[in-house]
Amino acid sequence: MTDTVDGCAVAHGHAEPSERSGTGSGTGSGTTRTLVAVFASPVARHLLHFAADTGFRVALVEPDEARRDGLPDALATVDAADLGPDVDVVVTDHHRSELGEMLRDALARPTRWIGVLGNPRHPGPHLAALAELGVPESEIARVHRPVGLNIGSRTPAEIAIATLGGLIADRNGRPGGFDFG
Repeated sequence: MTDTVDGCAVAHGHAEPSERSGTGSGTGSGTTRTLVAVFASPVARHLLHFAADTGFRVALVEPDEARRDGLPDALATVDAADLGPDVDVVVTDHHRSELGEMLRDALARPTRWIGVLGNPRHPGPHLAALAELGVPESEIARVHRPVGLNIGSRTPAEIAIATLGGLIADRNGRPGGFDFG
């Protein structure tokens, strides 16, 4: 661990963790990372909950107001102007008709990282959606798919954990997995 607080003491509840700052690739010093989930989905609900518990600021982008019912007001919206270099964007539903537009808009901002959930054995529908909107291939290549750690996740909670695990590894400058070298 690179924190000044002993990780073992934190794990046993004997010390408070150090304040998270701009560690990992692509973040500035003193910057807290923000995780933006796109589309209200079961995975998004778990992802935002776990991300908040691990020191991320969290937000949800959901263009369909009816799908926001039951979500805390703080998660209901995020302004596109807030999508800066300390922001990780995770699109949690690749079947939505707004997929292309939402990704195009995220790519137009200086976001740090953008990913789309989906089975890596199937072509990503975001590729055609973005090409149809005239997004250059160099920008489409910025979209990560698959996302997260390869843990064989199947449930929404497991998918959220795998996704967040990958983002935490990146934030901490680590490769993820079981390589502790």
